[in-house]
Amino acid sequence: MTISKAVTSKVTSLKSIEERLQIQRLIEATRVVTSTAGSDVVKGLTQIPKSLPPYYFYDDQGSDLFEEICELPEYYLTRTETAILQQYASEIAQITGACELVELGSGSSTKTRILLDAYQDLGYLHRYLPIDVSAGMLENSARKLLIDYPALQVYALAGTYEMALAQLPPKQSPNRMIGFIGSSLGNLKPEECNTFFSQITNALQVGEYFLLGVDLQKPKEILEPAYNDRQGVTAAFNINMLEHLNRRFEGDFDTTQFEHWAFYNETAHQIEMHLRSLRSQTVQLKSLNLSVNFAPGETILTEISRKFSLESIQQLLQTRGLVPIQTWTDSNQWFGLLLCQLQY
Repeated sequence: MTISKAVTSKVTSLKSIEERLQIQRLIEATRVVTSTAGSDVVKGLTQIPKSLPPYYFYDDQGSDLFEEICELPEYYLTRTETAILQQYASEIAQITGACELVELGSGSSTKTRILLDAYQDLGYLHRYLPIDVSAGMLENSARKLLIDYPALQVYALAGTYEMALAQLPPKQSPNRMIGFIGSSLGNLKPEECNTFFSQITNALQVGEYFLLGVDLQKPKEILEPAYNDRQGVTAAFNINMLEHLNRRFEGDFDTTQFEHWAFYNETAHQIEMHLRSLRSQTVQLKSLNLSVNFAPGETILTEISRKFSLESIQQLLQTRGLVPIQTWTDSNQWFGLLLCQLQY
C-alpha cells in the first residue's frame, strides 16, 4: 500500500468511527442549569453518622482504579460473573432476539463484549448505549469497541443512571434490553432500590428486557478479603473519593489522615466501606461554603454492598412487573444473573 493510500484508509476509518459515535454529556449540561451541585455532599457530611454517595468514586481516576479492582485475585465478583456470561450470553441473545443494549455503569465495557459477540454471531448487533458518570472512560471504551465491531453504533450518555434513563433516545431495534451487571444493585438501600426499579420500568416498554447481576450471600471469610485486598487498590479507590471532592469542590482533605475500613455486617447482609479519620481535624470545601469537623476515629460511610438471596431478589423484581424468565448462577452459587421481562 502506498503512503497516500494508507493515509486515506486511516482517515476513512477515523471518519467511520466519528460517524458511529455519539456522546451526550448530561452531567456538564446539568451543571450549567442548576445550582444544586454538591448538595448531596453537604447533606452527607453534616449528618450523623457522616456519609457520601458512591457516585463520587467515579471520576476518571476512580474509574481506572475500579478496573484494577476487577482484576484482583480477591475480587471474585468479576471473574465469576464473566464466567456466567461466557456460558449463557448466546442463550440471552436468542431469548431477546434483535435487541439494542443499554448498559448502566458500563466502565470499560469489558464484560459487555461477551454480550456483543453473542448478538453479532446471530446478526443482531446494531446499537449499544453505555451509561457512566466518567465521560473519559466512556469515550475511550466506545472508540475501542467501534474499531473491533465495524457494524456497531454507540450512543453514550455521561451522567447518573437517573439522568440517562430519563433521556434515552428512541430505540432503533425491535427490542431493548437494559443491563445492570456487576452487582452494583447492592450499592442501593432498599428504598433506593424501589426508586431505581421504577426508573427501569419507566424506561422500558412492555415486553422489553432487564438483565441484572447480583452478588449472593456467602461467608464473611470470602466477602471481606474482596474489599480489603493485599495490594491496597480498594483502599486507594476509597481514598480517591476525597481527592475527587478536593478537585471538584475546592476541598482540602488531607488524604494521609484518613484510612480505608471495610467489613461485612452479617445482620444486614452487606459490606460497609468507610473512610476513618485518624485525628481531630477540620476540612473545608470552599465552593460549597462548607466546613466539616472530624473527631478521631469518626467515619464517613462511602458505600454499602448488599448481598442477596436469589429468592428475595426474584420476588422483589416480580412485584415491579420485571418478571424473571431465566436465572443463571455459578457452581458455587456465589453470583446470580437474572434476565427479566417487563410484563405490565
